[in-house]
Amino acid sequence: MIAILAGFFSGIISGMGIGGGMILIPTLVFFLFLNQQTAQAINLWYFLPTAIIAICVHIKNKQIEVKKCLYLILGGVPAALLGAYLALRLDAVLLGKMFGAFLAFFGAKEIFDGFTNRK
Repeated sequence: MIAILAGFFSGIISGMGIGGGMILIPTLVFFLFLNQQTAQAINLWYFLPTAIIAICVHIKNKQIEVKKCLYLILGGVPAALLGAYLALRLDAVLLGKMFGAFLAFFGAKEIFDGFTNRK
């Protein structure tokens, strides 16, 4: 039941353009007791259908600049491969702490931005 709820809420959050991994990964680690690498791998597989649908919608709405995408792909693919390589070699506890620091940083940034960008 926890996995179903985590998938449901991650899907809703992903549909709003916010990373569903912020819900999915901690749920997989803390409630389903998966190691950090496995949780992050599941999150990446979970993300693929969402990304494909988003790309199709953006192409349909002519919101994709192909030339810029090619540059992003040229940098993104090697960076993703390097990140996967490092994630598999890092200790799961260290990787979890790094992910926690990532979440804390961006959570604090969102709170700060919310206070500074009031209208």
